[in-house]
Amino acid sequence: MVEFDAQLDPDVLPEDHRSGFIAVIGRPNVGKSTLLNRLLGQKIAITSPKPQTTRDQLLGILTLDGAQMLFLDTPGIHKPQHKLGEYMVQVAADTIDDADVVLWLVDVNVPPTDEDVVIADLLRTVQRRKGKLPPLLLGLNKLDLAGDAAHYAAHLDDRRLEYGALLAWLGDLPGAQTGLQGGAAHGIHSVAFSALSGAGIDDLVAALRDLLPRGPRYYPVDQVTDLQTRFIAAELIREQALRLLEQEVPHSLAVVVDEYTERSPELTYIAAVIYVERETQKGIVLGKGGRMIKQIGQAARPEIEELVGTKVYLDLWVKVWEKWRRREGMLRRLGYATQ
Repeated sequence: MVEFDAQLDPDVLPEDHRSGFIAVIGRPNVGKSTLLNRLLGQKIAITSPKPQTTRDQLLGILTLDGAQMLFLDTPGIHKPQHKLGEYMVQVAADTIDDADVVLWLVDVNVPPTDEDVVIADLLRTVQRRKGKLPPLLLGLNKLDLAGDAAHYAAHLDDRRLEYGALLAWLGDLPGAQTGLQGGAAHGIHSVAFSALSGAGIDDLVAALRDLLPRGPRYYPVDQVTDLQTRFIAAELIREQALRLLEQEVPHSLAVVVDEYTERSPELTYIAAVIYVERETQKGIVLGKGGRMIKQIGQAARPEIEELVGTKVYLDLWVKVWEKWRRREGMLRRLGYATQ
């Protein structure tokens, strides 16, 4: 967690105050959502070991004495297999278009994958369309898994060279001569850190701040996101379903909060529907005698109670929408508004 000064004067800005949007991109499961939660010091993005957990753009607002950093967490970039996948990749592409800085997260322990090549190609496409890219920083995540100092240094050198070579055909990269920590290979700067343990996070924040343009605060100093509580509650339910269900089911899940009512200062009523694509999946989500859906509710309830600050009565239902990930009308009804 980055230190937040609760005494910040909302009306006074340092002369060199920086602000802007930082697009956090990367293939699935490189730690984008874990990083966002670490930076904010609280949970707004769900995490799981299953790929494509994040489906939409999430805004995290980090306000420091000399900067307001607006992090845009994006879905993992991959080769889409259906309409939902196309939507997720388009969200990431649009986020790059609108960003002041791009933070490309990679796993420091793993060489570039086919999905990383897809990301490099996406960056190249944005560059061709706009004529330039925003300043680009390579975030070498999962430092906690990199081993002892000798292995750690070797990992850093290998990854910098490999990703630098992957991006060399992009030409001159914005920010390449800004003197960031970590040096540059083929015009790409990098910072190593662990989103899980917090090691190196201060270096990452400092590097990103230097790349941001001068600007005002866009949000109040104590605001950490623009997400509605209903959306976060639905995501917390989906997170527990991802954790508890069999491998083939989670990607077919969507969760919508149908009712959110504060019944008293001490109790909030939430009714949510878990959508699946097949009747067989409905049976798995319900479980024998309703045991699985009860387990999902029991696991999600404490997280939601921490979010809303009251006790929660959580009412879960399961419905079948056949092939919803491939049907644009259903995607729109679920909030995945493809163009």
